[in-house]
Amino acid sequence: MATCFAPMPTTTSRIPLGRSLPLPTVARPNLKLVMNGMSTLPRPGAAIDLRNPLDKFMAGKSRHEYMAGEPIFSQGDSSNAVFYIQSGKVNLTVVSMNGKEAIIAQLQEGSYFGEASLTGEQVRTASANALQSSTIVRIEDSVMLDLLGCEPEFAAHFRGHLLARNSRMEADLVDHLFNSSEKRLARLLMLMANFGQDSKPTPDIAKISQEALAEMIGTTRSRVSFFLNRFRELGYIDYNCGGMHIHSTLVNVVLHD
Repeated sequence: MATCFAPMPTTTSRIPLGRSLPLPTVARPNLKLVMNGMSTLPRPGAAIDLRNPLDKFMAGKSRHEYMAGEPIFSQGDSSNAVFYIQSGKVNLTVVSMNGKEAIIAQLQEGSYFGEASLTGEQVRTASANALQSSTIVRIEDSVMLDLLGCEPEFAAHFRGHLLARNSRMEADLVDHLFNSSEKRLARLLMLMANFGQDSKPTPDIAKISQEALAEMIGTTRSRVSFFLNRFRELGYIDYNCGGMHIHSTLVNVVLHD
């Protein structure tokens, strides 16, 4: 399916670059998706911000709302699309042959995942679940490849995501090789709260079990419990009904030798 179109003559006025073009709302009860990935267009609604590159393209993608804990795809599912987190957070997990489950990543708003399908991956090697109420955009592989070939701005945007993901993976490896479990936990909590990232920090993080934190940093639940109690006594974290509040002073643990 090609998504590059030759320009056609028109007598209508052009919309200046950099302004929002009123497009139909994407999520409405009467929106139906047909098999070729094209969506029927409901009545015009609120304008979509064109600064989001995905909002320029209506064909071959769809949005879906997920509740906390709801699966987006499962390990072993057919791999034929890339996903984008428009809002919310997503956990990526893998299950070993003997049934042991491990969390390999927790992705923030603005992240892509499932991009291995673009390299020829036939089935998913991990599962993706919404960590909280999330809006996820699904982009078919054929459409994604067309966008990367036809839209330099989008290609640069996606390339930046891949480079950032690669840098994060290298930093995670160094963290596991050289840092103590206490530093690994502090760094993980800082990342979950979005400290040190390009976007604004979100110090209130969703509830997550100590077992899950232990799996993510490669230690035991008892050690995680010990460190969390220490962080709370030092005023680095606070507990609330919805999860945990991370203070920026937690960086002292990461920087301390």
